Amino acid sequence: MIHKTAIIDNKAKISSSANIGPYSVIGPNVKIGENVIIHSHVNISGNTIIGNGNKIYPFASIGNDPQDLKYNGEKTELIIGNNNKIREYVTINPGTEGGGGLTKIGDNCLFMISSHVAHDCYVGNNVIVANNVPLGGHVTIEDDVVIGGNSAVQQFTRIGKLAMIGGMTGVLHDVIPYGLSIGNRNYLQGLNLIGLRRANFDNKDILGLTVAYKEIFATKNLNENLSKLNGEFKENFLVKDIIKFITKDKKRSICTPFTK
Repeated sequence: MIHKTAIIDNKAKISSSANIGPYSVIGPNVKIGENVIIHSHVNISGNTIIGNGNKIYPFASIGNDPQDLKYNGEKTELIIGNNNKIREYVTINPGTEGGGGLTKIGDNCLFMISSHVAHDCYVGNNVIVANNVPLGGHVTIEDDVVIGGNSAVQQFTRIGKLAMIGGMTGVLHDVIPYGLSIGNRNYLQGLNLIGLRRANFDNKDILGLTVAYKEIFATKNLNENLSKLNGEFKENFLVKDIIKFITKDKKRSICTPFTK
């Protein structure tokens, strides 16, 4: 169902099962999947693909030009997966030529009121971004991450899977998988043990991770600490995730208990 006051370009590709509310505007290069609900006063433009079962609430702006002064109208993309909830006043920008040309969001995410996803970001599945949280350009958020309200994530930052960011945290340093990070300038408070238990990980694996965590962050020299981990720790797949994350991108600073 498409409301009679909605303005939809003839070139837009919209599933017959989509529901578009009053005064929404859909541009020519937009593709909208099945059973999508777009409430009133939503603007969707650019080269934007929206998957199935998404709900987009009033005054959201999806696919408009990146907030990057280097952007000069080149063709870039925004791809949004399935079953996401995009609440009021959320803004999501496509990629830039210099950043790979793509912003991508996975499935089953919740973007609360006034959150922002900048150009060239990658957001995984089952991510919750609370109210008033901006993700700077080129940010990577892995699966099952929760970011508390009024936090801010600096450009190029990575947040590992199942990490939790406390409210009003300034995220300047990469956060390891399963980490719990807080602070005006973020530091690592520990592990997201509640999240790990809710995810039904085996208690033995969680216990091994907590012991390995102390070894990994025993001193500020993470590379030396990692080299001292014994084989038992390295067989724990949760520990493996953290090791892979830390060693993958050596250009970025890692959030540690020592970072204040």
